[in-house]
Amino acid sequence: MNAVSQLRAEAQGDASLEPALRDCVTRAVRRYLADLDGTECSEGLYALVMREVERPLLREVLAWHGGNQSRAAAALGINRATLRKKLAQHRIG
Repeated sequence: MNAVSQLRAEAQGDASLEPALRDCVTRAVRRYLADLDGTECSEGLYALVMREVERPLLREVLAWHGGNQSRAAAALGINRATLRKKLAQHRIG
């Protein structure tokens, strides 16, 4: 069984993935804010998080679906043209 197949099998058997993702984001944001130690973020935190998260999100979902952009777009809840635009922006593909 390859790594993607193993991840799919694990994901299908685990209904707690959404809270796990939420917990990861919570820990990462708390750590980032603590590391700032009271200084201001040079850019908006929302923009920073979106910039850091979008590329790996797109890359992993596309890989999960074997490179099939239509299926990846559907899983992401976006139009395939939007996905293609984002892939080009992030130089993925």
